[in-house]
Amino acid sequence: MPLHESRPTMHIPGTTTHTIAPRPGHRGHEGTLRYLKAGAGAPLVLLHTVRTQAEHFRLLIPLIADHYTVYALDLPGMGYSEIVPGASYDEPAMRAGVERLLTELDLHDVTLVGESMGAVLALTTAADLPERVRRVVAVNAYDFPDGIARSGLLARVVVGGVLAPGVGPVIAGVEPRAVFRRILQGGLGDKRALREDYVDELLQVGSRPGYPTVARGVYQALPSLIAARSRYPEVKAPVHLVYGEMDWSRPSDREADKKLLPAADFTQVPQAGHFIALERPDVLADLLTSPA
Repeated sequence: MPLHESRPTMHIPGTTTHTIAPRPGHRGHEGTLRYLKAGAGAPLVLLHTVRTQAEHFRLLIPLIADHYTVYALDLPGMGYSEIVPGASYDEPAMRAGVERLLTELDLHDVTLVGESMGAVLALTTAADLPERVRRVVAVNAYDFPDGIARSGLLARVVVGGVLAPGVGPVIAGVEPRAVFRRILQGGLGDKRALREDYVDELLQVGSRPGYPTVARGVYQALPSLIAARSRYPEVKAPVHLVYGEMDWSRPSDREADKKLLPAADFTQVPQAGHFIALERPDVLADLLTSPA
């Protein structure tokens, strides 16, 4: 990451930090990507949720690093990946960042694990790169109308303000800790799973120059995540759909995805919300390390 940038406030044991430079001729259109790497074995790529970063998987990585070489990516503009002025945060642009990781590192036989927005990107990346992807685990796919606004009244008000013309960029740059915590807790069945040091880390990232534009762009990109569902039937790799019982998606949303992916395995995690990697990393670890 550039020397003038802030650095993470937390470290996941066993991980090292790496970057992928923009491709020759693409500077100005794509930025440097940051990722964490841990473990040994076949490659497994972790793709985080809306408004988070690679550290979202801080509890999951140690549980699976004995089984895989784990790559946890900061999606373009998020976490400590470079913020490029004027960049798009629609699904195709985010997917391009994931595909850069797979192709620049020449990864094959990849297990893609994504949560929320990351779940959509895992599925569409698998559709684009079938020769590189062996399996997809899509957790609480964020591919339905309203998204985080279903978390509660406070989230609806804040996200609505962020998206509003004129004042939206200003509101996107203001994240009072108490409000931010409450919105994130709306994605958890067990509110205690949101740790204060993780909130500190996310708020530090939110203070990066240009980050309010990224946050607003990501929320504006929800229609492109919904549109990306049309790519799901193209996925050739085995898919496992995972949902928290208390996820923001409705039963009808889950059934709609099951119809698009009729061969997919399906798991619903009791009492869990949208952020399963935070509150039930053990469930995901068991799914990823159990014999197929």
